[in-house]
Amino acid sequence: MKRFALLLLALLLAVPAFAEGADAVRVSYLGPEGTYTQEAALRFFDGGEQLEPRETVNDAIADVLSGDADYAVIPQENTLGGAVVNYVDALIKAEGVYVVGEVILPISQTLMGVPGASLSDIKKVYSHAQGLTQSAEWRREHLPDAAAEEAASTAAAASYVAQQQDPALAAIAAPGAAALYGLEVLAENVQISDANRTRFYVLSMTPNAEGTRAVFVATCDADRIDDIIIALHDAGLELVSLHDRPEGSKLGSYHYVIEAEDPSGVSQAQIDAALAFDGVRYVGRF
Repeated sequence: MKRFALLLLALLLAVPAFAEGADAVRVSYLGPEGTYTQEAALRFFDGGEQLEPRETVNDAIADVLSGDADYAVIPQENTLGGAVVNYVDALIKAEGVYVVGEVILPISQTLMGVPGASLSDIKKVYSHAQGLTQSAEWRREHLPDAAAEEAASTAAAASYVAQQQDPALAAIAAPGAAALYGLEVLAENVQISDANRTRFYVLSMTPNAEGTRAVFVATCDADRIDDIIIALHDAGLELVSLHDRPEGSKLGSYHYVIEAEDPSGVSQAQIDAALAFDGVRYVGRF
């Protein structure tokens, strides 16, 4: 019996200390807790990771660049609100990180307030810019006199309303944020459409060796982007998405985030076809 106990103790000591995060994969995401980005991270990874909320997307990416995180999860675009431009900007600036995965998350925007509040009490609604855009039509019909105030994230909006304990304030956030911050659901599915989806990128400093989609950043004048797209098409890649942001030095010059796919797998030759153009940077495949 004593020998068995010693053997069991040895086995326990040999198990990695995942509970302490010693060997756990570290994932930074746009926080605080209760954001859709956290939900996306939970869906992508298998549950053994150490998830760390960060105040901004730039902070999450900085963790990857510094080695403080193995991955970052960031929003990129929404079916109703379009590209989340400040997060697209963050990706453009983040040289040295690669897109290694995506999560497409159904979004159910939920209006919540302090316990006992009702719709007739609400004078101001807080949410992320995307949450305000996606709920604009519903708010015009149901809360026409309520002002809108932008927050850093939907969860930050819920946290602020909980702290204020004012029945005149409400937040639009993910359904789970209500229980997390002690708020009461006042209305569900306040987005414009049930087709509401947000796409998130998973970033790492280690690029994937294969994948069916590739991401590039091209910095060029507007009259050159069609040449790049045609070259991708001729190489066997079909355009999936294209987002443009001002380059900043002159009118007509842009940063373009290009995503293209080949269902049979993106080859190095196809990547090289894009990199043959000046100002094009490879940002990963998945």
